[in-house]
Amino acid sequence: MRTRRGRSRATALRIGAAGAALGALLAAPGPAQAAGASPSYRFPDGVQDVVGGARNTEGPVLKADAAYRSVIKPGGKLYFQLVLDGVKDAYASAVALPGPAGAKLAYGDSIKVSIQDADGDDCDSQRRSIGSAQYPHPIAASAYRALRKSLSTCQGPGTYYMVVERESDPSSTPSDWGLDLRYTTEPTRSGTGPSTAPSGWPSASPAPPTGPVRQVHGGTGFHDAAAVSPGQWRDAIRPGETLFFRVPLDWGQQLFAAGGLGSLAATKDGYVGTALSLQLYNPVLGLVTGASAPYDGRQKEAALEPLAPVAYENRYAPSDDTSALRVNGSYYLAVSLSPEVGRTFGNAPYDLTLRLTVKGTAQSGPAYAGPAPDFGAAGSGEGGSSARESSMRLLAALGIGTGTVLVTGLGVWTLVARRRAAATGPGSQGFGPPGTW
Repeated sequence: MRTRRGRSRATALRIGAAGAALGALLAAPGPAQAAGASPSYRFPDGVQDVVGGARNTEGPVLKADAAYRSVIKPGGKLYFQLVLDGVKDAYASAVALPGPAGAKLAYGDSIKVSIQDADGDDCDSQRRSIGSAQYPHPIAASAYRALRKSLSTCQGPGTYYMVVERESDPSSTPSDWGLDLRYTTEPTRSGTGPSTAPSGWPSASPAPPTGPVRQVHGGTGFHDAAAVSPGQWRDAIRPGETLFFRVPLDWGQQLFAAGGLGSLAATKDGYVGTALSLQLYNPVLGLVTGASAPYDGRQKEAALEPLAPVAYENRYAPSDDTSALRVNGSYYLAVSLSPEVGRTFGNAPYDLTLRLTVKGTAQSGPAYAGPAPDFGAAGSGEGGSSARESSMRLLAALGIGTGTVLVTGLGVWTLVARRRAAATGPGSQGFGPPGTW
């Protein structure tokens, strides 16, 4: 990162030290691991490395719809500058990547994202904690700047600040966490419209989906999440692993989702309280809701509570889980399996089944005062990544042109079949195996 002319030597040294720490962490091996290990969190092609400022004036300027990667220390507080106009809403998000593998985490270990104006007032903020799943797994938080006539702050154009804060329990492993940062914008609505959230939506869970169970390979993060559609899907998940899936939802559509673990082939005593965790994020990476399930060797399922249909007016709802259903596009399911399951029942992959139902016919969206934002509603095909990603993984498996180190102990065809075990290619710059991000 280039420093401004006239910056003090002490500040320059601090920036240099932070940059060195970032470089050291990002230089950690990508997903070239021993057999049975999982790949690192995948960043998109063209991701830019940035060092957050300790003060608002030192924060680098982020561009809308660009991908950024950074690092935050225990108890850290980082500033990034956002240049916003006075005609669009803005959403800023941070995905925190706790680590290393086996790190000790506490319930309250958390990440907080805020958008602040020039006076230091919060436009909005959100804190996400590790919670009862006290092991390294990605968590995301987001904040927004809303333009509304009823608000008196955060309404004008100018420089705003994305503030990322990390809270760490004294007993937790004091390691750096990786960050996946971005912000995007949404035009305001043209003219007037309802300013209250819809009510009276169907809240009864539908019958479980029927039909054939299709195979899917979940992604390592939001950027390579596997696209899935209504129905039943099967995958395999390892203890300590988090898999990501992408469900396109249009205006007026309502999602019902559940994830289940299969039973063991042989009876074995044991019990893990928070074994399977299911988290739903909206297209701007704000948490919608979550669910968890225990495991005792018999089949168990975690199901999300019934959610409201996607609607522009949901943003006026007092409850966070309804307010988050404010935009159409790709919604993300993050499914995590506790490493305690491996210590109790063994480290072999576990059968994972996703059951998805989407109710409601797609409706017309709001009349935006500009081009409608694209939050990824189209998807890239069911059950896996786009053709380009598949091609890159094939090239990586064959070791052509990418300088990639293949996963030792695994055959080429295993790598191709299990895309989560693909070697690092362009855009897969990671922080090493799960928990070493």
